[in-house]
Amino acid sequence: MNGKYIGGGIVLIALAFGAGVYYAQEYGYYQTVSATAPGAAITLAELGGTLDPLDVAGYQGIDADSSPLRYRACFRTDLSLPTATETFQVYDKPTPLIGPRWFDCFDAKRIGADLEAGRAVAFLSQHDIHPGVDRVVAIYPDGQAYVWHQLNSEAEK
Repeated sequence: MNGKYIGGGIVLIALAFGAGVYYAQEYGYYQTVSATAPGAAITLAELGGTLDPLDVAGYQGIDADSSPLRYRACFRTDLSLPTATETFQVYDKPTPLIGPRWFDCFDAKRIGADLEAGRAVAFLSQHDIHPGVDRVVAIYPDGQAYVWHQLNSEAEK
């Protein structure tokens, strides 16, 4: 009989711990950021390396202090893809990272599939925005755009 209580207690503690970890990962560290927040300005790296500010509209962004990889944003731009590909650095291996479920404007799986299929193009926004982390912007032909941070090739070595 005592074993049932001990086993039940262990299961309840494990469930409570799991719920706490889920909450921390999905909600606890994230905060919404505006396009004018420090470090949130969207730039694109020109072919010569100069950072050029990008005009954005309808910006929705999130970030967290716990990791540089938690930044994500969705916005619109009037920059055309032909102009962007002639002027800015195309990003070689874009890998959008999955964000929290509640931030529903950013669908990393769809963005990744669209990048692979050529329905969107990824550009370098800023190299080493944090050590070993690049900011990447994906732009669609209709002006919809997404930005995230990902590990760069230097960090993978």
